[in-house]
Amino acid sequence: MSAKDCGNHGSSKRRLFRRLFAAFLAFIILVLFVILLVWLILRPTKPKFTLQDATVYNFNITAGQNMLSSYLQVTIASKNRNDRIGIYYDRLDAFATYRGQQITLATSIPSTYQGHDDINIWSPFLTGNSEPIAPFLASNLAQDQMAGQILVSIKLDGRVRWKVGSWTSGRYHLFVNCPAYLTFGSKFSGVNVGGSGVKYSLDQDCSTDV
Repeated sequence: MSAKDCGNHGSSKRRLFRRLFAAFLAFIILVLFVILLVWLILRPTKPKFTLQDATVYNFNITAGQNMLSSYLQVTIASKNRNDRIGIYYDRLDAFATYRGQQITLATSIPSTYQGHDDINIWSPFLTGNSEPIAPFLASNLAQDQMAGQILVSIKLDGRVRWKVGSWTSGRYHLFVNCPAYLTFGSKFSGVNVGGSGVKYSLDQDCSTDV
């Protein structure tokens, strides 16, 4: 075989590799385009979360020690507003915050699937046993109690996936923020439910980021 024949053989292999690579790249682009097209046509809508009520059994701060103990149960409803897309809740943790500081431990909500237009309702217990809070927060909390109203935020943090037919998306971060206004004194609007429990009917829409 001459040197010229060897050169032509090497050039043919390079052309073949380039064609294979171009075909593979075109296939990947086509798949991504189809996924994007399906996504744009279906236009998945974020689920709607509503904080229905909150029952407070304990919400006390230890004087002089800036330690907050809280024990409450909340009822949260989630509606899938898509009529063609299902939602997998792979992980969902609920906790309470006061003025940006977490005051309860995170409570895990069991993973579940939410079908088209379905509504799921969860009632997790949120507890914080002598959780330390910043001194200025302890002062703000005392002022809020004297004013007769405390704003506590109920938050959900987790991961979700979208399901369209047999196709399932990757995981997306879900963050939900639900304001809960708890009243005291002359502004008291709760209902005693036995023992130290006070139930507040809230029906409060939550903000949702996915």
